[in-house]
Amino acid sequence: MRCIACGAKTFSGNTTDVTDLKKCLVIVRAVPCHHCAECNEVIYTADVVKHLEQIAETAKAMNGIAIVDYSEKVA
Repeated sequence: MRCIACGAKTFSGNTTDVTDLKKCLVIVRAVPCHHCAECNEVIYTADVVKHLEQIAETAKAMNGIAIVDYSEKVA
């Protein structure tokens, strides 16, 4: 895969995604992604984005901080 920002090669890995929903901060750990070797851009596949959106939607009703492990929510 090539980086959408600079065109360099990317490598597979995991990252932590943070979404601020104003009433709740959602931290999702171990999110699969592609990292750019040159500019450190983080790229998600469409499936991963869909799952992150579902996790955020579930957390909207919460107040405070939600820390979620990606692999547990997708399994």
